[in-house]
Amino acid sequence: MKNSKKELFENTPILKALLIMGVPTIISQLITMIYNLADTYFIGQTNDPFKVAAITIVAVSYFILNSFGNLFGVGGSSLLSRLLGKKEDEEARKVGTFSFYSSLVLAIIYSLAWLIFLDPLVTLLGSTPNTHEYAKSYLLWVVVIGGVPATLGLTMSHLIRGAGYAKESGIGLAIGGITNIILDPLFMFVFLPKGNEVMGAGIATCIGNTITFIYFLFVFYKLKDKTVLSLNVKYIKPKGESIRLVFATGLPSCIVALLANTTNIVKNNLISDLGDIETAAFGITQKADMIPLNIAMGICQGMMPLVAYNYASKDYKRMKKFISTAQIVSLIIAGIFIVVCEIFSPQIIWLFIKEEQTINLGTKFIRIACLTTPFIAVNVQKMYALQSMGKGKEALFLGIVRQGVFAIPSLIILTHFVGAIGVIAAPLISDGLTFVVTTILYKITYKKIDKNIQLIEQ
Repeated sequence: MKNSKKELFENTPILKALLIMGVPTIISQLITMIYNLADTYFIGQTNDPFKVAAITIVAVSYFILNSFGNLFGVGGSSLLSRLLGKKEDEEARKVGTFSFYSSLVLAIIYSLAWLIFLDPLVTLLGSTPNTHEYAKSYLLWVVVIGGVPATLGLTMSHLIRGAGYAKESGIGLAIGGITNIILDPLFMFVFLPKGNEVMGAGIATCIGNTITFIYFLFVFYKLKDKTVLSLNVKYIKPKGESIRLVFATGLPSCIVALLANTTNIVKNNLISDLGDIETAAFGITQKADMIPLNIAMGICQGMMPLVAYNYASKDYKRMKKFISTAQIVSLIIAGIFIVVCEIFSPQIIWLFIKEEQTINLGTKFIRIACLTTPFIAVNVQKMYALQSMGKGKEALFLGIVRQGVFAIPSLIILTHFVGAIGVIAAPLISDGLTFVVTTILYKITYKKIDKNIQLIEQ
């Protein structure tokens, strides 16, 4: 590792180091969020709630794709950072290479599954006769054709960040997002006949993800002599223990993401049963909620290599400072978001669609949904911290509790009694309860770390 990166991990002041690693990831997350919003925004300009509903439904399949990227992206990058902290550079190189090619195989399998079972899978996501064909046209481009570059781009961004190059990671994601934003209106309203706006959004997303992947290939080649990053197949086989550790951290992250997507499928089916207008309003609310979540995710992704490296090098005090600082910043952002949403919720919905029923319903939805953001920010941040320390079982436990024990039952119960409002209010209850469990588990983990600090100081 270059001395400048070692200095960043070991000696740079906490907030400065977190900003160096976190700001590029926050920017890239925000640009990713903007191009996700762009799809909904431009489709919303048709004032057709069926098309907006279709985009809402298919988002789950894309997030599942991202969860597969997390399997080897989060698992590989976390172990890579810990190996660098232990000065095991050669093994770190093998872990990165293994993670890339494993992600490639998984992405191919996932895309082929969608190609073969496209119709029944779209129905499973919650499509209706009004939204089915729109959803299929989007998924064909984003998942079937564009699934491999999308997954590899995400995996590579994690690995590059794990090696300490957050700026390069952020630039790659930003390039793809900006490309998507530019191409969206062109493919939706210029290049394709009227009525194909959803397909146009899918084509733009596919091209944006492909450009991100190509950029990361260039970064890997550029940094191959300076870092442990490599795509040379001779490094594809790390130690058996390293493979186990990649899965020990990455698999819980993947399972938690899949559980979250299962929850979203339940949401989509519950809300679509209530009507396409409700689905459109719900979809816009979810897009708006992405703002604080994506910022929190950016902070977490910037924090992960710093926590992993210092945990491996046994600098526990510095590690804990990174975690607490990241948490404070996330909570401040969540608080600002709540104030903005409570005041300007009608205007936020109006930006996406001018249809009156959707605006009225969306205004109610967003004022409830925004209250969940502080709980989500803290829960996600603590899960990422546990993954950084290689504590995959603890992170998996929290994910199962959050999605399986609290989220899905609360969704079903509240929707039964209060309808669409129940779909929106359920996360407030489930994430609030998860916050309690997370806090208790975190205190137990910290007690063990504090004992290690005492042994080191003796």
